[in-house]
Amino acid sequence: MYTGVIFTVNNNDNPGKIPMGLSVALYQNSDAMSFFGALSPDEQQEIINHTHTIQSNQDIQDFLDSFPSFL
Repeated sequence: MYTGVIFTVNNNDNPGKIPMGLSVALYQNSDAMSFFGALSPDEQQEIINHTHTIQSNQDIQDFLDSFPSFL
């Protein structure tokens, strides 16, 4: 399902862009994608910064599952 949110890849030369792992995880979790897309740019950056400390796919999924839902 396309939500109108466009994600880009962080190549470390472009701070503020969404890292590939986070993009993929958000794509797989529509509630988390909706939540993330509704955040301000500063709030999105906080989440991006936090995900730099996450080491495993399961940990990123657990982190996204903790997002509130707008259902």
